Amino acid sequence: MTVASVARLAFKSIMLNKSRSFLTMLGVIIGVGSVVLLTSIGNGLQAYVTDQFASLGSNILYVVPGNPFGENGGFGGEQSMIESTRPVLKRSYFNQVLRNNRDLVKDGTVTAINVAEAKYGQKSKKITLYAIMSSYQTVYSSPAVKGRWFTDTEEEKAERVILLGPKIAEELFGQVDPVNKKLLLNGQSYNVLGVLGEKGGGFGGPSFDNYVYIPLETSFKYFDTELVDSFIFEVRDKEQIKEATLAIEKTMIKYLKDDEFTVFDQTQLLTTINSILGMLTVGLGGIAAISLVVGGIGIMNIMLVAVTERTREIGLRKALGATPNLILLQFLIEAALLSVLGGLIGLLIAYLGSLALQPYFPAKVTLEAVMLAFGVSTVVGLVFGVAPARRAAKLSPIEALRYE
Repeated sequence: MTVASVARLAFKSIMLNKSRSFLTMLGVIIGVGSVVLLTSIGNGLQAYVTDQFASLGSNILYVVPGNPFGENGGFGGEQSMIESTRPVLKRSYFNQVLRNNRDLVKDGTVTAINVAEAKYGQKSKKITLYAIMSSYQTVYSSPAVKGRWFTDTEEEKAERVILLGPKIAEELFGQVDPVNKKLLLNGQSYNVLGVLGEKGGGFGGPSFDNYVYIPLETSFKYFDTELVDSFIFEVRDKEQIKEATLAIEKTMIKYLKDDEFTVFDQTQLLTTINSILGMLTVGLGGIAAISLVVGGIGIMNIMLVAVTERTREIGLRKALGATPNLILLQFLIEAALLSVLGGLIGLLIAYLGSLALQPYFPAKVTLEAVMLAFGVSTVVGLVFGVAPARRAAKLSPIEALRYE
């Protein structure tokens, strides 16, 4: 008897008990589906974050208070969070960096974040107020899709003008064109100059589309604070990122201690975020893989029952010349087929699930995840099928034929 004929016989045995075979495969289906779907969500998040950073530009450098990455390269702990809120950055430092490094730094902007109560008509909302300079539009390539940006003069005079992210504009104004409308911020009237295009999330965090943008000097004047959150610099050439980083650090060290500020580019931040998401993906996949082991135990139990039920059949086949190795191979193939078929169904469910999630959440099924889940499900079937197969192979033909 050839291996092909043994495989056909194993497949027929599975098809004779369709309901039981499906229930046996259920653990593997859930396991493979869970592993692939969860890893696809993790991979999708990584791809989404990478795309968001790419949209911000590859020649951008940031200067922030303290060390947000901590001593070991990951995001810092409580002490780093405290340091990052200290008002150590000043606009004069920013101006000096630009003056000293015009050969490397093309332009830049100072940013500060505040909160305010926004009101238009009967609608009111707590909003994030993002104070910036007019140069922000060139540094980040953020044109106004409606209206216009504020000018240098309007910023210097601290005029009460603002721009809106597209999402906050829709929430507050609905179908009304917000350009040249008045918006109340903490009870004071501001003129809406324009609406920016969609930008998405920054640093994998809050979306820029939900921000209200205000001139930096206006923020200083009307919100009674001169706390600066960061400097953002546009390097002339992305190949000069390292050189520009050292040059900016050299200027900043004249005013601050080296542990009071950090200069970094998006690659460093992206690497840190992706390492965290990667660990999260592995953890989620590992938890889901436990159900694969449970599915394997289910296969072993059902195969042991099948050996008991087919004892006379095994005895008859041995009496007709089937070797123990052929009996072993038949039951191993049955176990592997149950696991592989369950894996294929699980993959299909995971793929359909990822398609259903994509409009609401990034999910990306990768070839690596498919191969891993499929390979593990096959190994699970073989490993947990060994005990029943060996038991069947060791049955005595005479005792098996006499079994009732």
